[in-house]
Amino acid sequence: MPLIALTGGIASGKSTIARRLAERGAVVVDADAIVRDVQQPGSPVLDAIAAEFGPDVLTAAGELDRAGLASRVFGDPDAVARLNAIVHPAVREESARRFRAAVDADPRAVVVYDVPLLLEARAEDPWELIVVAHAPAALRRERLISLRGMTEAEADARLAAQVDDARRLAIADVVIDTAGSIDETLAQTDDLWARLTA
Repeated sequence: MPLIALTGGIASGKSTIARRLAERGAVVVDADAIVRDVQQPGSPVLDAIAAEFGPDVLTAAGELDRAGLASRVFGDPDAVARLNAIVHPAVREESARRFRAAVDADPRAVVVYDVPLLLEARAEDPWELIVVAHAPAALRRERLISLRGMTEAEADARLAAQVDDARRLAIADVVIDTAGSIDETLAQTDDLWARLTA
């Protein structure tokens, strides 16, 4: 079973690559979706977050107030570490369950783990390949402002909070350059798919 890690900085085009691999037949396991799933109302993870950060991180409906929690921990490395200590083990367990389920369903499946925080949480896992979506920070900043509606200050803060590009590129087995057109990104992704299924 090829187990592939796909990572990249914010606005790097990682989601475009993941969608294309899924279209080609990969089983894409989305780390962000798992985070949302393990933080559902009534979950041990959500209970632990509320115990650690206070009940005001929950909405009136008992759901996680993501924006409220983010504003509380953003820029505070100690708070981020405490949050990660709650969330990451649950995400690791659930992702492993989904990897196993994919292989049980099809022993020849190509499983792609779409994981923004690979360096922060999973770099040492036994990946067959680590694929990095890469575009220069200035271009990613432009995308955050024009496509996601962030202010310049918000975009700069989000970029500054992430692992720097040099560290991400240093662990890459494959780099997909997403600075060009969508078609160029998709062509590189198709080349990767051909390699994975050869």
